Amino acid sequence: MSNISDLIERYLKELLAASARGMIEIRRNELAEQFNCVPSQINYVLATRFTLEHGFLVESRRGGGGYVRIMQLPRDKRLDSINQLLNLVGGEISQQRAQAIIERLWEEKLITDRESRMMRAAVDREVLRVGLPARDQLRALILRAMILGLLGKKGE
Repeated sequence: MSNISDLIERYLKELLAASARGMIEIRRNELAEQFNCVPSQINYVLATRFTLEHGFLVESRRGGGGYVRIMQLPRDKRLDSINQLLNLVGGEISQQRAQAIIERLWEEKLITDRESRMMRAAVDREVLRVGLPARDQLRALILRAMILGLLGKKGE
């Protein structure tokens, strides 16, 4: 059974898919009412599942007439350069962000399902058994090396 976050994510992605402009505007409170949840649940979904790593840009305007605008970045502007991707990884990266980048690579068919599973295993906190912040730094080094190894010849 899907949890509320999965349902909200699926709903928003369906709205985006139906949008001719690749952009939607929602009202956080109205969406929360629709899903019978608190607005902070909507914030959580936006903050964790509609990130740049996932290929989205989210703008928010607060206040009475406030809205949230979600834009799906066009395919040709997504992972158009390895340097851009490596900048997303940075010098340290959490497991959640690393997995989001791996998922995005897989969704855009830049890596295979097998490569995705291997990359996820390599950056998992259960494998990288060192304390923070060293674990996030080590994860970034490993992820950067895998990206360069897999995509280096295809891109730059």
